Amino acid sequence: MADVIDYKILGDDMQMVEVELDPSEGVRAEAGAMMYMEDGIIMQTSTDGGAFKGFKRMLTGESFFITTFYNSSPSKKHMAFSAPYPGKIIPIDLASVGGNFLCQKDAFLCAANGVDIEIAFTKKLGAGFFGGEGFILQRLVGNGMAFVHSGGTIIQKNLLPGETLKVDTGCLVAFSPSVDYDIEFVGGFKNALFGGEGLFLAKMTGPGMVYLQSLPLSRLADRLTSAGSRNREQQSGIGGIGGGILGGLFGGDNRY
Repeated sequence: MADVIDYKILGDDMQMVEVELDPSEGVRAEAGAMMYMEDGIIMQTSTDGGAFKGFKRMLTGESFFITTFYNSSPSKKHMAFSAPYPGKIIPIDLASVGGNFLCQKDAFLCAANGVDIEIAFTKKLGAGFFGGEGFILQRLVGNGMAFVHSGGTIIQKNLLPGETLKVDTGCLVAFSPSVDYDIEFVGGFKNALFGGEGLFLAKMTGPGMVYLQSLPLSRLADRLTSAGSRNREQQSGIGGIGGGILGGLFGGDNRY
């Protein structure tokens, strides 16, 4: 049985989740996710089941170690965990969704003590080779609260039996195990080369729940890299050199 924790999600585009721990209750989190904790909470970092489980977590993009925080005081205490990049935090009550849920690598943020973070494999070769996240997914197992993070805005879709949704592979965050996950070629020479959506889409077939994100980390990273490249190209020109010198003069750079 997982601990029953109270929580509230704070913030808008840079969210954090604050959990309230009764005496002896605990919460586990990815190493480095903790934002603050009140006095009386102790932390224990371990491989949580030995080196083999630690290595399995590393395959899903998580740390080799996992940290569990316990309330050792006789009164309620609070602590918080923050997402690693701009977006939203998705609370998942595992007891209400059948005891397990699948999510993409790196999505796990924290969970009530007693929830296990396991490794799961995509069932089809196409999904593994072309799904953007590879063969490996995270499986959250238990009957407590778990929290995953997504980029941008969260979109929740509840698919009926046989209902199909085609999604950009990077926009998929988490889904019920009952949802069939496959990969489909976009089709058409011009679509593949110039459509800007990649060669493959994730094909999700119900029944079940699907969570999507509007801004995958990979898309944000591509935009930042592209902007950095354009900035370097501009600075390499004559105007860029002059702008750099003027910027250095007015900015107090002693080299000018």
